[in-house]
Amino acid sequence: MDDGPEWFAPKRYGLGSGLPISWQGWAVTLGFIVVTILLCLRFSHRPVQLIAALAPFFVGFMIICARTTRGGWRWRWGEDD
Repeated sequence: MDDGPEWFAPKRYGLGSGLPISWQGWAVTLGFIVVTILLCLRFSHRPVQLIAALAPFFVGFMIICARTTRGGWRWRWGEDD
């Protein structure tokens, strides 16, 4: 994963991505937040439909984060890692 784009910093502890480190990462994160807010407003009284509508966006966002995190997703134990 070191040869791909780096849009997100790795978390210091645990598994996953930290904050965005490039404008592309911020754009993807902001887009995900906007879509989430709009869907929450649209399906505010229908939680099952909200979950069904959010699921593809959530999965897509997680895939983008995993592929564009510096060093990839792996378990980290802090500064020693």
